[in-house]
Amino acid sequence: MTIRIDRQWKKAEYTISKVYINGSYFGCNALEDTDRGLLQTMQLTELQRRKVKGKTAIPRGYYDVRITYSPKYKRDMPLVVDVPGFSGVRLHSGNSAKDTEGCILFGKNDKVGWISDSRYWTDKIYKLIEAALKKGEKITLIVG
Repeated sequence: MTIRIDRQWKKAEYTISKVYINGSYFGCNALEDTDRGLLQTMQLTELQRRKVKGKTAIPRGYYDVRITYSPKYKRDMPLVVDVPGFSGVRLHSGNSAKDTEGCILFGKNDKVGWISDSRYWTDKIYKLIEAALKKGEKITLIVG
């Protein structure tokens, strides 16, 4: 299964994307911190130089997603694995850049800098991820 985050609207305080599942538009958006032009292939020193802690979207690239226990949220959640220069990147609900520190939030972008119905869209994505994993599929997040 692939989840593609297609970054469309890059603003000073946040980034809004369209979300695609297995190549088809999923009907919702993603909200992340500011896109600072990071790439998965950059040297770690360059990533750290550009990154603003808690206010930077993860580097563009391809990542595995696994379900692991989150001590912060005290439940199993999707984790984006091996993000250079970042740790603990999760897919979860939230409404604005204040709700993320490098994580990816899902919902409908119906207000500037804001996504709504986040729990609904996040739950839909979680169910797809869980079903794919039960079938033995690999989950790949493509950030571009």
